[in-house]
Amino acid sequence: MNTTRMTTAQAIIAFLKNQYVDRDGAQQRFFGGVFGIFGHGNVAGIGQALQENPDFPYFQSKNEQAQVHLAAAYARMKNRMGAMVCTSSIGPGATNMITGAAAATINRVPVLLLPGDIFARRNVAPVLQQVESDATQDISVNDCFKPVSRYWDRIVRPEQILTSLPEAMRVLTSPAQTGAVTLSLCQDVQAMAYDFPTAFFRRRVWRIGRQLPDAGFTVDAADMIRQARRPFIVAGGGVIYSDACNALARFCEMTGIPVGETQAGKGSLRWDHPQSLGGIGATGTAAANVAAREADLVIGIGTRYSDFTTASKTQFENPDVHFININVCEFDAAKHDGLMLVGDAAATIHALGDLLEDWSVDPLWAARTAQMKKAWDAEVERIYHLGHGPLPSQGEVIGALDEFLGDRDVIINAAGSAPGDLHKLWRARDCKQYHLEYGYSTMGYEIPAAIGVKMAAPDRDVYAIVGDGTFLMMPSEIATAVQEGVKVTYIVIDNHGFASIGGLSASLGSGGFGTRYRMRTEAGLDDGAPLPIDFEAICRGFGAHAVRVADIAGFKAALASTRDVKGPVAIVIETDREARVGGYESWWDVAVAEVSGMEAVGAARAKYVENVRKERNFFTE
Repeated sequence: MNTTRMTTAQAIIAFLKNQYVDRDGAQQRFFGGVFGIFGHGNVAGIGQALQENPDFPYFQSKNEQAQVHLAAAYARMKNRMGAMVCTSSIGPGATNMITGAAAATINRVPVLLLPGDIFARRNVAPVLQQVESDATQDISVNDCFKPVSRYWDRIVRPEQILTSLPEAMRVLTSPAQTGAVTLSLCQDVQAMAYDFPTAFFRRRVWRIGRQLPDAGFTVDAADMIRQARRPFIVAGGGVIYSDACNALARFCEMTGIPVGETQAGKGSLRWDHPQSLGGIGATGTAAANVAAREADLVIGIGTRYSDFTTASKTQFENPDVHFININVCEFDAAKHDGLMLVGDAAATIHALGDLLEDWSVDPLWAARTAQMKKAWDAEVERIYHLGHGPLPSQGEVIGALDEFLGDRDVIINAAGSAPGDLHKLWRARDCKQYHLEYGYSTMGYEIPAAIGVKMAAPDRDVYAIVGDGTFLMMPSEIATAVQEGVKVTYIVIDNHGFASIGGLSASLGSGGFGTRYRMRTEAGLDDGAPLPIDFEAICRGFGAHAVRVADIAGFKAALASTRDVKGPVAIVIETDREARVGGYESWWDVAVAEVSGMEAVGAARAKYVENVRKERNFFTE
């Protein structure tokens, strides 16, 4: 057997740069490179190996959590057909990545994490940043990654990567199992040499197949659809990851079945498609939510039915409602006691379409949903051109951006009040235009994610809406955008605090307590003057081209004048935090104090008790 002597770290990089994926005959290199911050736990191992492999690019991030968000956004933009590696030192560098790992796993996007770990030989323990246990010596802070990783391993001998790396790739390239994969690399083992089989480093192609459900189940599903009077589709992220948007559009045109989209699935249909009713659930549109409420058959495609999608199990109110679930993941396909079609979204939609060529929905249902769509489109127009003042509303800012962007431009968001407004209002024209991280709703995601999306799709213009709360949590990656010469535009919305949770707090009777950026007074934090934060200066200090505007006219002018600026741009605009886009035909379960001396809380509790009675389980008789 031919062997090559190299360190464990060198072997890892040699293996990773020879991994490819293939779907529908199109092959591409799986890993685009490595994001990292070096410390004593990885600088002499992975760091040295990267130095010897300039064809496997290294990118310097400024925060370990941010680099995982950046990597996840890259993978998502690649429809999970590409990924990035993230490396950190042992200790705080490693644990900083845990939030990013959780977001990647919850959103089901592949990210490979290579944190440094304790010494395998133990004789020098405790090493710097090692957490000691008096119950075991086989533990480190990296054990914290276990619940948020789809695959986890600790490498304590060089030859262990011969079995661990292929398993990591199996998970990373699995449409059903993908998420964060963590290989904890003992720092001394990274530098150890071993005679690795040369064949281990051959080019390997991982084929991503298009699984079909059991044929009998597909026939059963077609029969259920034919019998339904008011069928309704919930399109999730699986539609987009499967490249099934065109298939879904043709299926809906043929059958007339209306569609509501989850946050991850928004863009599955163009906003102006006749069957597109927009977002569904707690942050959904009136059209989609009324249709979901009345539907007697719900066809979930690539959705995991989160509580926002189901409005905490209150959205589907028809007493006779049944479910058909198309999903590559059996776990999700089984939800709501639905008929399980375990398979690829595009392939399954085609199979169902073949069985329904001569069928379409009841004309009365088609007419009703068409009227609801028309009414909702008018509501969006109203919000987009509200004319609110003196400060504009956030809905108007979104509207101006929506009208400015081209069909292939990308909008990014994750946290605050903007995700709800965008889900309701944004008019997606392309299946990759709308990029919302709402599985974990991670504050701090947007700034690094914009870089990841631009790296994955350099031919698209990228815009990230960033609330002031999430901005302050992770602005440092603006420096990375400057360093890499990446053109992204950040829309920094200054609403003096955590406006989303402030609104939620007020609806629960707590008046927005602790959610405003205010100077402390003797009375507390809610009555002082606004914090004098200069977001424009902060962005300029990191090296971005920054401008502050006062109104919608100025915002539109800034969008136009900065479009051709090279490098990152930040446009700061203050909005009226009380000028909110309300909820439509939906609810979200946030428990209210059962006992309180506050009258407003008592009133909110009474409403809560009334709404929670609507929650239901779904069991087929």
